[in-house]
Amino acid sequence: QVQLVESGGGLVQAGGSLRLSCAASGFMFRSSTMGWYRQAPGKQRELVASINHLGSTEYRVSMKGRFTISRDNAKNTVTLQMNSLEPEDTAVYYCKRQSIPPYWGQGTQVTVSS
Repeated sequence: QVQLVESGGGLVQAGGSLRLSCAASGFMFRSSTMGWYRQAPGKQRELVASINHLGSTEYRVSMKGRFTISRDNAKNTVTLQMNSLEPEDTAVYYCKRQSIPPYWGQGTQVTVSS
C-alpha cells in the first residue's frame, strides 16, 4: 500500500536550517507529483512546495528563496531544504502524493525558536 514517511523535523533556532525527507513506497513514485504541506496550531493546512514528475517546482510565495524542494526518483524520496527559518515556520510538515485520492504522511514537527 501507499506509504509516505517523513523525517528530519526538530527544534532549531531562528535563522537555522533543517532538511526534511519523505520516503515513498507502494506506488509509481517517478510519475507522481509530490508536495510538502504544513499546518500550524489553529491554522489550516497549507501548501509549502510541490514538484511534478518532470522536476518542475512551485512554492508558496513566502517560502520562495528560503525553501527548496527536490526529488530523487532512484531512491523514491522527496526532500525539503529549509533555510533562514523563522518562528512563523513552526508547524507540522506533511508529505503528500498529489493524486486522487491524495495520500499523506504522518507529519514531522518543526519548531523554530526565536
